[in-house]
Amino acid sequence: MYRGLRLIMGAAVVAMAAGTASGGVNVSESVSMPAAVTASVTAAGCTNNPGPFITISGELALGGITARLTFQNNVKGTHTHTEDVTTDVVIIPAGEKITFAKQPPQGGVGGNPLIFLQFTDASGNALSAEIFLGRCVQGLNPASATLSLPADASVDVTTGSCTNNPGPFITLSGEIALGGINARLIFRNNVKGTHTHTEDVTVDVVILPAGETIQFAKQPPLGGVGGNPLIFIQFLDGSGNALGDPLFLGRCVQLN
Repeated sequence: MYRGLRLIMGAAVVAMAAGTASGGVNVSESVSMPAAVTASVTAAGCTNNPGPFITISGELALGGITARLTFQNNVKGTHTHTEDVTTDVVIIPAGEKITFAKQPPQGGVGGNPLIFLQFTDASGNALSAEIFLGRCVQGLNPASATLSLPADASVDVTTGSCTNNPGPFITLSGEIALGGINARLIFRNNVKGTHTHTEDVTVDVVILPAGETIQFAKQPPLGGVGGNPLIFIQFLDGSGNALGDPLFLGRCVQLN
């Protein structure tokens, strides 16, 4: 199973360093990957004090990450004709799933509480709205949500055969470090907004630990431009939506 996920929506942080151990260029970027989580929640000991014992199981479906390599024979804006050739390399396939099963401690409210679930990141920031599961003794509904999962991509890019036609052969290797996802269970003894005192007890359950990594090694086809092209890389989600701007890596001969 692939392990390790962390994704963040927002501005990308980019660091590039030439002269890696492989002789190429390293690209590091923080990106946001769409993901969908579904959870089945069961409760036992509803009438006991300090509260029900909850079991959570389900899966996290990843939206995927693709690296798009763009090869240009000239700088855009010059008087010379510029030709772009692109190659997409799948790093994490869309729909890749991570399953989980967790048993958090008892709720701490007692009686027959109302139970809600909210997905958060590893720092406790909300990734979804509160989802009402039901009252403990009535059986609990499943929960689902679409999320933006933060991830840090670290990619080594190396090339070969820069002078050949149809273009350079590119090797990508590296890892994707995934941000954590928690399930926050919220137990309430009454509905908010009533005249009755409402008590909230929360329990956080780790679904995906922060810092888990997915390692990869990919060899896409030849670039198709020939000569010594300018090479760019851009990260996309599994649907082809940009997760950041194209990053200039250099000319082919500078990466091998």
